[in-house]
Amino acid sequence: MDSLRIVPARETKAATTQDTSNSFGLHDTLQYGPRSLAAEVTTNSKIRDRLENWEATQDNLKLQMHQQVFGLHMPMRLLMERKLASYNPHMPVLPQSNLHLDILMGRDESLDCADFMMPASELRQPLDIHADMEKKLRM
Repeated sequence: MDSLRIVPARETKAATTQDTSNSFGLHDTLQYGPRSLAAEVTTNSKIRDRLENWEATQDNLKLQMHQQVFGLHMPMRLLMERKLASYNPHMPVLPQSNLHLDILMGRDESLDCADFMMPASELRQPLDIHADMEKKLRM
């Protein structure tokens, strides 16, 4: 069952030139698409791939468990509430915080570096709020 996966799945390895070569030993672009040198050169570790997808996999697991216990309405309601909470129109010069979305995502009890360490760009005081709003609204 892929839907109740606890750990993220392994990333599928991209095809190499040896796998996509034709009878002349060249890359067959018509059958396999354009050749990507970045995919051939980049080597990622297995643990890095899994850590990048960890939160999405855990979120998917929680939604699937909610669906099995409470029915289809529960994950749909949670996703709808997350979408509504993620829309956060705010003044561009003020720091942005979305506590409601953090609670819905289950991040309200965890402490990350972004929670207590702000970059220097957020610490500066704005000189002109009107200019920042005009920049945001492209006026």
